[in-house]
Amino acid sequence: MDMVGKGALPPVKDRLPSVPRVINLAEKGRLPGKHGGNVRMLIGRQKDIRLMTINGYARLVGFDEQLNLQPDILESYEQVDGRIFTFRLRAGHRWSDGSPFTSEDFRYTWEDVLTNKKLRRRGLPREFLSDGRPPVFEVIDEQTVRYTWDTPHPGFLQSLASAQALTLAMPSAYMKQFHVDYVGEEKVAEAIEKYRVETWPDLHTKLSRSYRPENPDLPTLDPWRNTTLPPAQQYIFERNPYFHRVDENGRQLPYVDRFLLNVSSSDIISAKTGAGETDLQITHLDFSDYTFLKSAEDIHPVDVNLWKRVQGSRIALFPNLNCADPVWREFLRHRDVRCALSIAINRREINMVSFFGLAKESADTVLQESPLYKPNYALAWAQFDPDEANALLDRAGYSKRNDAGVRLLPDGRPIDIVIETAGESTLETDVLELVTDHWRAIGLAPFIRVSQRDIFRSRAIAGETTMAVWVGLDNGVPTADMTPAGLAPTADDQMQWPLWGMNHITQGKEGLPVDMPAAKRLLDLLHAWERSTESSEREVIWHEMLAIRAENVFSIGIVNAALQPIVHSSRLRNVPAEGLYGFAPTCYFGVYMPDTFWFDESA
Repeated sequence: MDMVGKGALPPVKDRLPSVPRVINLAEKGRLPGKHGGNVRMLIGRQKDIRLMTINGYARLVGFDEQLNLQPDILESYEQVDGRIFTFRLRAGHRWSDGSPFTSEDFRYTWEDVLTNKKLRRRGLPREFLSDGRPPVFEVIDEQTVRYTWDTPHPGFLQSLASAQALTLAMPSAYMKQFHVDYVGEEKVAEAIEKYRVETWPDLHTKLSRSYRPENPDLPTLDPWRNTTLPPAQQYIFERNPYFHRVDENGRQLPYVDRFLLNVSSSDIISAKTGAGETDLQITHLDFSDYTFLKSAEDIHPVDVNLWKRVQGSRIALFPNLNCADPVWREFLRHRDVRCALSIAINRREINMVSFFGLAKESADTVLQESPLYKPNYALAWAQFDPDEANALLDRAGYSKRNDAGVRLLPDGRPIDIVIETAGESTLETDVLELVTDHWRAIGLAPFIRVSQRDIFRSRAIAGETTMAVWVGLDNGVPTADMTPAGLAPTADDQMQWPLWGMNHITQGKEGLPVDMPAAKRLLDLLHAWERSTESSEREVIWHEMLAIRAENVFSIGIVNAALQPIVHSSRLRNVPAEGLYGFAPTCYFGVYMPDTFWFDESA
């Protein structure tokens, strides 16, 4: 690097850990590369700079392409009885600013941040709790730390490998200057004024945020570091000169010098991609763009491939079981109603019209790539049978109709289901138009309401929605050792039961307790999984949860295994022609290691 010649950086051998992680590209069927070049990428808003954290995918422990866990930033780890985890760091590993990465960073994060009630008013993140109790943390030596729980905690390692990973270590040498216990109130007060926040906990939180890396001064372990202070129209991420990975020839990764993230309206990103304004693009593209994007290969030096999306359903409908209106709530909670809504949808028509028949008609469940897949999960209440749908609605007590033929609620109101959508893709809108036609055929009067994503999620929590649309299960390719939390009411952004999810994440302080037996059983099974010690036990739990979800139709899937366009420069090497695309567990490009992508100038 030029920085070495100028004396601004030590030679690469002095920047690497004593035992770097070696990535053997030849074993993966890929080519060792060379340094250089800038990758242009388009993002739809400033917060999308988090894509660099997700795609960069440097984790203490991470998934490989076969979705097996392996040490990454860690040199090694050991676990005993699924409750004692010992982590060994790489000697000589450094943060991007050259400061040592040691057990002190873990100690600071645990003792001075996570268990500091001024910084963590709500207590520890749930991922740190097993049976409601936190671990005992120990520093063994400068390169070794240990976390010990009284009971098994099988989800701990996965929480470290996730797209939004649990934070165990912060760059303590940098963060201590913003912690009142280390520098005193006078120094912190100066920083509070400089960074325009109200309190020192606000200051510490703002400057330590790594998932959305808006602080250019914050040291990182990622392959690239942000150098741009927001707001901006272009964010420049430069190579981390202390990154811990090398190729089989000892050449330090990443190969690419910079990522240039250009902010654009999400509505025109596909058009700009087709015009050759990006070198690597997958977000804000959809299958409906494929034909247009493929034609760009004849004009620009780009390659367009199709990856498989991992969601349980490309588009899913979520009846709000926490609807505030008691009459609508009773309607949506009736299992026969949800089954009728599902089998009234002509999935074959949607697949042919919107996906050229290339997706798989299915309920919202795991894909065939998952070892947990069973055909009956995909087929449950997913067959097209409008006659049976009519019979189910009649049997559920909704046989009365008005003069227009629309079924009526018990209080005489027409069943005019409002489907809330963020309207972020034409594909979604096209599918919904077909769904509304199918539901009208069984005597319902659905219509679509478009609003911003944050707004309709807030409306769902307030109980103001009856039906929302989004993607299905985030992780449609799980193994038994991955947490089944997505199957149960565990988050307030699960639009079929947002208040139950809020109750779970706030440990009963907010939201509503689950009062539906099947949903309660899902939570009980999740807790059993969290106490499990064997993979075989976890597999049994997963299958019962998948069966409950299938039979109760808590979300209405349409198709899965949908194809996702990926566009990249023809000069960019090591980008797989095929892959699995999703937030979890593949972290978009993450498991395919963009730090190994490189520009071949001879192409």
